[in-house]
Amino acid sequence: MKRTRSNVPNPDIRILKVSSCSSLSGKSTLTYQVGCNAESNICFRVTDNTGGGFFNDEWVAFDAIQQAFDKQPKSRPIVSHILLALFEGRSLNSPAFLLAVLQAEGLVKPLGDKKRGYERTDPAGFMAEIRKRINTAVDKKVEEGKQPSESTVQPAKRGRKAASQSSTENATAPTN
Repeated sequence: MKRTRSNVPNPDIRILKVSSCSSLSGKSTLTYQVGCNAESNICFRVTDNTGGGFFNDEWVAFDAIQQAFDKQPKSRPIVSHILLALFEGRSLNSPAFLLAVLQAEGLVKPLGDKKRGYERTDPAGFMAEIRKRINTAVDKKVEEGKQPSESTVQPAKRGRKAASQSSTENATAPTN
């Protein structure tokens, strides 16, 4: 794992989902988290890459991603470069890895025959799933520096090369 450690303080994020997906190139598998803060603002971060590329492990707010998309003219495809400003001074892989996560979550899809172009999709399905998770007591906290166990990482159910799908997703509330 070649993670670029952030100097930015890590916000208090409740982890709602830990999953994995293929990178856009298909050369590696990314592990990522979807979480929310106390105000239920949704955010994403990549936590592992099976390939050799460096990446940034900072949380990125879904609202900031949407704002970056909104700046893109509707006539132009979404490309990873428009997410670069969300990772100031960090690895150039991070925007493409984030775009792969967004694809796995069904928030973008490939734009026809354009190899590197994507378009937004309706976020209603994603938002419904995440709202259910927000309304439960689930918190998939993973200790910093430790890999999540196989039981906590599930392949993304959406996306172009979704691995075998599990019938039990990470949304069950912990029992105390």
